[in-house]
Amino acid sequence: MSTQVVSIIGLVLIFALATLRSVNMGAVAFLGAFLLGTFVFGQSEDDLFAGFPGDLFVTLVGVTLLFAIAKANGTVDWLIHSGVRAVGGRIALIPWVMFVITGLLTMVGAVVPGAVAMMAPVGLNFAARYRISPLLMGLLIINGASAGGFSPISIFGSITNGVVARSGLPGDPVLLWISSLLFNALLSVGVFFLFGGKRLLGRRVSTGGEEPDEPSGATGTAGTAAATRTTATTLDAQRVTTLVGLLVLAVGALALEFDVGLLSLSIATVIILLWPGITKRCVAEVAWPTVLLVCGVVTYVSLMEAVGTIDFLGNSVVGIGVPLLAAFVICLIGGGVSAFASTTGILGALIPLAVPFLQTGQVGAVGLIIALAISSSVVDSSPFSTSGALVVANTPEAERDATFKGLMAWGMSMIVVAPVLTCAIFVLPGWL
Repeated sequence: MSTQVVSIIGLVLIFALATLRSVNMGAVAFLGAFLLGTFVFGQSEDDLFAGFPGDLFVTLVGVTLLFAIAKANGTVDWLIHSGVRAVGGRIALIPWVMFVITGLLTMVGAVVPGAVAMMAPVGLNFAARYRISPLLMGLLIINGASAGGFSPISIFGSITNGVVARSGLPGDPVLLWISSLLFNALLSVGVFFLFGGKRLLGRRVSTGGEEPDEPSGATGTAGTAAATRTTATTLDAQRVTTLVGLLVLAVGALALEFDVGLLSLSIATVIILLWPGITKRCVAEVAWPTVLLVCGVVTYVSLMEAVGTIDFLGNSVVGIGVPLLAAFVICLIGGGVSAFASTTGILGALIPLAVPFLQTGQVGAVGLIIALAISSSVVDSSPFSTSGALVVANTPEAERDATFKGLMAWGMSMIVVAPVLTCAIFVLPGWL
């Protein structure tokens, strides 16, 4: 049995054991990486640790610590109150505001995980306060990031268009961007109504925070028993410092391209040093189980990449004799791998793998590239990707497991749904 097949079986067993035994999947994934990597694939400890996502670890810890501090000192309350006033108290508009802002950030060049890292903590606090489904809020933020992520000046767009150009394939950067924007916008409409958006219509919050239209005795998310009121906090020295820190994070990560994890952790540490009495307990509020889960699974997937499983799957497509089926399989692989690994890396790897197939002229290159790009990016909602993990980490603890399971179900379904839809729209008609 080949190492590629063994690694795939191992991944299936990891999911099965973690699900059946109700244990942290990341811990099981570390076990699998150690056992298979050491005793089956002959990997050294250095090889295994090379696959550990240190950048993702620091990002999750830094962002969740900083926003735990912002929540503890009242800065989040102030932001929530200001945001509600900005949309005239219309609760149904809040998730869409998050969609648009996140999309604008990635549209002008912000990396998708960086934009989600900025917006997820604020958006999930809005969701907790106003009884908006964390799945609804989280998915609209992630979809917004993907919607803007393929503009000609964005990271995803630049990578995809650059790889296409170097491969000598025809491309259409503007059509790629517009297609991703419209696909994610329509997908978000479905998310809105599927995850409780309809019941938000008509709900308003007055400037004092009352929701007179909400039935008495209505229940909401855990920890938000007083969610029908917003505390209009004033700005003191600690809150102003925290707001300045968030601004520095936004400018540093999005404009100056500093690492969002290192920068957010540094800002959080400075605030802790200034006000240790209030903030030092926030270290315990870092989403450590989520950190273990995501880092473990990503480490195992990195092992799969190291033993050639990803290349094996991609190269197998070339031998498929039915063009449309081959196109679907390419998109399926892109979505499946990207749900557990870097979308940026997948975009740079799968397009070259598809070049021999595309050069046959059996399907339109532009259409397949668009389908592959969208299929590989909408699965960022998986809790094993950076964006999905950030949403889970910033969800209130009482709802974190449910949100994780919801994002996993949605992300896994997108692995199949997105290729079906994108191939039907962009490949099957043959107009691209």
